[in-house]
Amino acid sequence: MVGASGYAGAELMRLLSGHPALRVVHATADSNAGAPVGRLYPSLGAAYPDLVLAAFDPEAVAGADVVFLALPHGESQRIAPGILGRVGHVVDLGADFRLPADTYARWYGAEHGAPELLDSFAFGIPELFAAEIEAAEHVASPGCYPTAAALALAPLVADGMVEGSGLTVDAMSGISGRGRGLSAASLFSEAADDVTAYGLLDHRHTGEIEFALAQVARKRTATGVSPPEVLFTPHLVPAVRGIFATCHARPAVDGLSTASLLDHYRRFYEGCRFVEVLDEAPHTKATSGSNVAHVTVRVDERTGRVLALAALDNLGKGAAGQAVQNANLLLGLPEDAGLGSVGLWP
Repeated sequence: MVGASGYAGAELMRLLSGHPALRVVHATADSNAGAPVGRLYPSLGAAYPDLVLAAFDPEAVAGADVVFLALPHGESQRIAPGILGRVGHVVDLGADFRLPADTYARWYGAEHGAPELLDSFAFGIPELFAAEIEAAEHVASPGCYPTAAALALAPLVADGMVEGSGLTVDAMSGISGRGRGLSAASLFSEAADDVTAYGLLDHRHTGEIEFALAQVARKRTATGVSPPEVLFTPHLVPAVRGIFATCHARPAVDGLSTASLLDHYRRFYEGCRFVEVLDEAPHTKATSGSNVAHVTVRVDERTGRVLALAALDNLGKGAAGQAVQNANLLLGLPEDAGLGSVGLWP
């Protein structure tokens, strides 16, 4: 694993400690190189009593069946050319290989550093793109906001039930979504008792949400639907874990009802171990510590709008859990190996 010192890296190590077929043999954290894992994260000490974090060295990961990259934005495209071809598979938890080069440049404000590698990565939401993941060499595992929004809206967009334009996604994230790095917005005295929106109108994850929904619509050959166009507004809330996405759409067909759409969602996600369609509104707390996403949908007859909701753990299904799920598909293992669908409550 490359990048074990962040929250996603720590969650990944927690999940892999109980995986029946995968074992962590090498973990890097350049700023904490030389530190035992248990010193950095006491919760992991019992699982990794002898593992010491190392500085990144491409030679040290050569020959691995799968390498997880849990790095800050921009770092994966820098090191990937030196390890692809020397390892079995790469699962990247960062944003570097999720988007086509032109879309990446638009939302990230810079040209991609390794565009020749983009085609070897599948976009990794297994419930929507399992076949593509299984056929790929490597996976770019989407983050928490795009995963929640895509799972909430995909059943509607896929079958042309809503207009692709005019989609609105308001989503809330726990503070762990900002990572472990020190910043004023992450301080307890700043974040407690406060809710704030950020990245107004141009948050970079907008591109991933639109890309995922466009691929879903194309895959299911929805006709007569305008290309996905999303107004995405993220919010920081005073919680440690969790993503909650509230999505609004305009119907593209007549006769939709809450009951019919709930039935449609259940058919769409039939057989998906890690998506549960609820009659009631979801809770982020119910998904905490799990790899499950809870979704529901409503039709508002008064306003003529469709409301779709999704909740998941931003470090689980929104990061490390989904990365393990993707690795399982790449390796031909049971999709749920090492993963749980039961959240922590209270």
